[in-house]
Amino acid sequence: MTAALGAASLMVELLSAYADQPEPRSVAVVGNQPLAPDPVRAKAVDDCDLVIRVNGFVTDDPGGPETTGRKVHAVVFNRAVRATRHVFRDYHRRLYLLVEPGRLHWEPEALPGWWPADLGFVPVPNREVLLPLSDALGLPTRTEPTWSTTGTLAAWIAHTSFPRAQLVLTGFSFIDNPHQTSWEHASGDSCIVGPEHQIAAEGRLLESWTRTGDTVLLR
Repeated sequence: MTAALGAASLMVELLSAYADQPEPRSVAVVGNQPLAPDPVRAKAVDDCDLVIRVNGFVTDDPGGPETTGRKVHAVVFNRAVRATRHVFRDYHRRLYLLVEPGRLHWEPEALPGWWPADLGFVPVPNREVLLPLSDALGLPTRTEPTWSTTGTLAAWIAHTSFPRAQLVLTGFSFIDNPHQTSWEHASGDSCIVGPEHQIAAEGRLLESWTRTGDTVLLR
């Protein structure tokens, strides 16, 4: 086993360790699309054995509207994360996975200066995780600065790490709106869709999983 393959295996082992049970039967990946309250959706997310959230996510507050649940086992983030008050809550009980596709081209290694000094993270290996996803999307990431969004990369991690588990996806706006040029986030902020992303291709890939019977999309 190569060192890089070992890193990918370690990532899966850590995800299993943080999950409610060692072999998750269900995995939820929650994107940051603003969604209307829906107790059924929130319960479906929180009922999963492993819940992965992305970048500057939000969770439901106690006593507040039930939208995407409260459970968080793992956080998939990039260096440009806009941290909300939810991102570091109970951080000692969560796994933080750093995606760094830009390191293949120009991205610096430094973390934001406000990153907690006592919080470690696990880099997601580009060769074993990112590049196979780029191949599935038809993106020439090896030679050009183009790659998936963090949300799709989180979904890919879940899909490939636990292929026998039921995958629950929610909060992915580009599945229904593949031509948007800006994002609205559940946290209330917004930003442009980065030129490095090809979200129409990402939407087609995730939507194709829903036709296999192993993936559920909750709008």
